[in-house]
Amino acid sequence: MKELLTYIAQNLVDHPEQVSVNEIDCDGEIVLELRVAPEDMGKVIGRQGRIAKEIRTVVRSLAQRNNTRVTVDIVD
Repeated sequence: MKELLTYIAQNLVDHPEQVSVNEIDCDGEIVLELRVAPEDMGKVIGRQGRIAKEIRTVVRSLAQRNNTRVTVDIVD
């Protein structure tokens, strides 16, 4: 799931080398923290959060196939 999130984010932004994903395990739930360059933040979030919502949907659907719970946080 971490690799999928990294792949999606790197293909959306202008500075793919600054994309990083940190995986944290909290009580049986995986939290993925996505960090991008400040100027790329708008590209990852999108208008009214639509792109961020779709990223979360794709990652969550993969997690359901693996019977795990995942949360995606976009961090400043």
